[in-house]
Amino acid sequence: MKDDLEKYIKLCMKNDREGQLKIYQLFSPVLYGICLKYMKNEDDAKDVFQEAFVIVFQKINQYKFEGSFEGWLKRIFINKLIETLNKKKKESFFLDVFDPDTDFVEEEELEVLPIEQEKLLEYIRDLPDQYRTVFNLYVFEKMKHKEIADLLKISEGTSKSNLNRAKHILQKKILSIKNFKTA
Repeated sequence: MKDDLEKYIKLCMKNDREGQLKIYQLFSPVLYGICLKYMKNEDDAKDVFQEAFVIVFQKINQYKFEGSFEGWLKRIFINKLIETLNKKKKESFFLDVFDPDTDFVEEEELEVLPIEQEKLLEYIRDLPDQYRTVFNLYVFEKMKHKEIADLLKISEGTSKSNLNRAKHILQKKILSIKNFKTA
């Protein structure tokens, strides 16, 4: 598989359509899933997905065969997603509204209840853009708050605050399902 992947990447570097198709087929499910997590609707997710793949094929010669190719792809997609979210807002995408008097527990344990994956993704998509983005970067991309803050040009406190608020919104929605089903 690794040899095949390297072969496909090298074909892409020569603008070979077969190589591009193979890369697309191998990675599109994961990358489209990332787009769905960040964008509010499928149309926006599809637009960013397509635009990011164009960037991948334009920049593929910059890949140095060091580290994970999938990680390299994800970074391009996440950057494109954040750029798109920023463009959708006329004013600053993130407000630096961290209140230092508020205690935020970075790894706060929330009550976890069984929930269908599609329902959870719907709830994540319904989060305000800034909360959804920080939540996705922290939970799914395993980024630290310093990395998130640097990427989004916000403070670490704002990153922590947005994550905490996203978790509480999700918890409230999930608990409302539980209460609805038991009522």
